[in-house]
Amino acid sequence: MMLPKQTFFFLCLLADWSWANEAHRRATNETVEYMKFLETRTFFRKRQDNQRLIHSLEAKLKNANFSSGNVTLQTNNIQSLVFKLTCDFSGLTINSSYLEKAQTRHIMQFPTELTQRACKAREAPQELRLICIYFDMKYFFQDDDNSLLLNDNILGASLVNHSVSSLRQGINISFWHNESLERYDLTCVFWKEGAGKASWGAWSTAGCETILISSYQVLCHCDHLTYFAVLMKLSSTEISMELLAPLTYISIVGCSLSTVASLLTILLHFYSRRILGCFPRTFNLGIIEHSRLVAEGPPIPHSRKKNNSTTYIHLNLHVSVILLNITFLLSPSLTFQPVACVAMAALLHYSLLSCLTWMAIEGFNLYLLLVRVYNIYIQRYILKLCAFGWGFPGFVVLLLLLWKSSAYGRYEIQIKTSQENDANSQNTSICWIKSMEIQWVFVMGYAGVTSLFNLVILIWAVKMLHGLHCREKKWESRICRDITTVLGLSVLLGVTWSLPFFSFSDFLLPQLFLSTIFNSLYGFFLFLWFCAQKRHSDLEAETSSSLQMIRTGLQSNHSPLRSPQPSSLTCSASPVPPYGTSHQEGGVEEDMAHPET
Repeated sequence: MMLPKQTFFFLCLLADWSWANEAHRRATNETVEYMKFLETRTFFRKRQDNQRLIHSLEAKLKNANFSSGNVTLQTNNIQSLVFKLTCDFSGLTINSSYLEKAQTRHIMQFPTELTQRACKAREAPQELRLICIYFDMKYFFQDDDNSLLLNDNILGASLVNHSVSSLRQGINISFWHNESLERYDLTCVFWKEGAGKASWGAWSTAGCETILISSYQVLCHCDHLTYFAVLMKLSSTEISMELLAPLTYISIVGCSLSTVASLLTILLHFYSRRILGCFPRTFNLGIIEHSRLVAEGPPIPHSRKKNNSTTYIHLNLHVSVILLNITFLLSPSLTFQPVACVAMAALLHYSLLSCLTWMAIEGFNLYLLLVRVYNIYIQRYILKLCAFGWGFPGFVVLLLLLWKSSAYGRYEIQIKTSQENDANSQNTSICWIKSMEIQWVFVMGYAGVTSLFNLVILIWAVKMLHGLHCREKKWESRICRDITTVLGLSVLLGVTWSLPFFSFSDFLLPQLFLSTIFNSLYGFFLFLWFCAQKRHSDLEAETSSSLQMIRTGLQSNHSPLRSPQPSSLTCSASPVPPYGTSHQEGGVEEDMAHPET
């Protein structure tokens, strides 16, 4: 049976329309797959291939077929838009709200002048196409200096087969950021092909004007079409390349040495407990014993309990130092792994807060030893300190992760070049806190409160030591020991961690080196303090043993039935509970029977 001509013609048109739609859909899918290919294979290509890849994407968008006035293609990090324009073009505003996968807010405004030159240049009217490509990754546009870009956003625009430049009205590109940009010098730039040495281009400011609308918005006014971005440079004093190498070397060596020293100190503590059955009388604060000797005479037997609790606090401080050093050394190696970098940044922040918290606990414990020496009992003292020392920093970091997880991640550090006339700079990065507000509150503020509290405790201890000297006749012979005690307390309370507060003007350079040296070697200085107190404890043990033998002999001559008093160095037969500290009055040993002894 023969079909009518009209029906046959209709079926042919329908088949042709279906084939055209299928071809259009297939071409669109191929372009989207190519965009996915670009964003997933970035770390396995050479920089020289980026130019060819970008031009291939532009060619695919140029030849895209679509029936409507525009088409939008999106992947996670690349968004492409193609618009059909005519000679009666009245302007166009493209908002990021048009893009479902846009990660940050931006706006591009094109003037009516955009198509005028192209319409005058041709004889017959033809279709004009405006291609816009948005990149949420800077890999394809990395210059030789690895410059820092706002949000890592690059916004590109081009008019197919036409060059657009020297516009009188100009193109307005607005960038937004969710953090304050006050600490940065912001510059609107465009990508200039062929200007780089190792890269296929470089960022240039020619033809672009930077207008700061607010601390969260930047407006770029440019007179041509190309790829645009906002270059960011730290407005504060930058670190030069000549200083980066020695500071990095000092940090690596200091942190490594501190880690080994802290591990060695912990092992010596547990070795002493295993051999002696109790913790040695190390870290015995000389000012505490000295005050008791001046006020009441020989040491009392119950000082063992105070030393035991103090030793547990020192061990936790060493553990926090080890954790801080390890996370700091591993932080730069994870900057190109987003999820791992966020986790490492949060862990580094937690380690720093834990270390600062245990320094404050050291000051609090010293306050108890200095002010309330006797009649103090805090139930489960060590357990409560551990809950606060490890739990409170964890609560702070967890709260920040739940409230604003984007605050953690890759943190760029601006580095100056050696040439004074070169405005470009190179960057180094670590996994750290990206938000300056969080840094000021939960790093600088936290460290400031801790340093101020411990500084007050240190001044109180020095004042108390000076008052004790006024009660002695021969105090000149103890000057060296007292200086050592004050220096040891300064290290123990983390006084050197207040050095970053003096990073301004002429103090910046010495502060950088002093802070890097003292803070990276913090664990090693604690180990030296441990060795000094261990030596003092051994000498004291020999002296006390000799006095005890003499006292025992004298007591046996006058009262044969009296048993000797236990020495303050004798380990208790039953272990001391680690959950509380007790400062109780005990039986003070009687004075020796003969003054000449």
